[in-house]
Amino acid sequence: MMNRLALNVFVIMGIATCSQPCFSADNERPYVAIHRQGDFGCHTFRIPGIARTKTGTLLAVYDMRYTSRRDLQAHIDIGLSRSTDGGQTWESPRPIMDMGAFGGLPQDQNGCSDPNILIDTTTGDIFVTALWTHAKPGTHQWREGGSEPGIDPAQSSQFMAVRSHDDGKTWTQPENWTSQLKNPEWFLFAPAPGNGITCSNGLLVIPTQGRDAAGTPFSNLTWSNNHGKTWTVSSPARSNTTESAVVELSDGSLMLNSRDNRNRHDKSETNGRAVSITSDLGTHWTVHNSDHSALPEPVCMGSLISHRLNNDRTVLFFSNPHHKSQRKNMTVQMSLDDGTTWNNQILLDENGGAYSSLVMVDDNTLGILYESSRADLIFQTIQLKEFGL
Repeated sequence: MMNRLALNVFVIMGIATCSQPCFSADNERPYVAIHRQGDFGCHTFRIPGIARTKTGTLLAVYDMRYTSRRDLQAHIDIGLSRSTDGGQTWESPRPIMDMGAFGGLPQDQNGCSDPNILIDTTTGDIFVTALWTHAKPGTHQWREGGSEPGIDPAQSSQFMAVRSHDDGKTWTQPENWTSQLKNPEWFLFAPAPGNGITCSNGLLVIPTQGRDAAGTPFSNLTWSNNHGKTWTVSSPARSNTTESAVVELSDGSLMLNSRDNRNRHDKSETNGRAVSITSDLGTHWTVHNSDHSALPEPVCMGSLISHRLNNDRTVLFFSNPHHKSQRKNMTVQMSLDDGTTWNNQILLDENGGAYSSLVMVDDNTLGILYESSRADLIFQTIQLKEFGL
């Protein structure tokens, strides 16, 4: 069965796509359904991340939630689908991070969740990181008892990774990075779902998140200057923030765009994403001028990527449910001034949309994998000329 595939055995299976072209409600933009509830013996797919490899292959990662929609703790593996034709068709899902019955406990006490995918554009190596919770039935990693101070799996949720050296065809056994990265006084340290980046100087950066010694959530960065051999954890960019996305700006600084818990109650003009800037890899942070104003959110993960245009200008793309209260109005918008202003909104799903992940399919095509009202996960493309680029 799919949830018990050995991590080092991979058979190319069927194609996870519509038997006929599928179209969105406006009958204009086609989409590919990666998963509908109950497909592939899996109740729900959630928490997308997507990236393009050096060969142009698209890799989609996500939670395979076998028995329900609930977060950890539950029976969840990290799954993968590959596309070699720009997202028109996809290989069937398969787990790439499965902790099995570790410690003699059942799989519903060994769940993995919240994947982040990072392509090292220098070496071609691929990293998928995620959070593993061992034991602790009936808990949630962001609440009391779900993850606690310490390093041991019996105490704290674990920061895990798998790697691929062959374009995502095969994957290593899970590696545990917790002792290298987590301050034992913290309640939690985890990758932020979505994607990491390779900077112009070859630096690898993963957006990360946690709960500090007081249990307060924070967002920060974790980076490597030696192609993933070792990693350094930055200082927190903000408190009471969680899932973040990172991009390199035109001046080489890094922008961290974060989900902010304050927006649960703030539905005023100051509702919006928390946006921070660092020029020294997270040792020091400043607040960006778009902070809590430019990008409204209902408290949800969002995606942010950068792309260098043919005229050598840098464009940023951002996606989230563009609404202050509800996870609906899945929207993509762009910025040509390093995120100070955002415009040219393209609405993809008026009735739904939650977590999302953006990718450049090619130099002229943007792709998005997101949780939709039409299926658990769908993939769509947008031509850059639709943004006026």
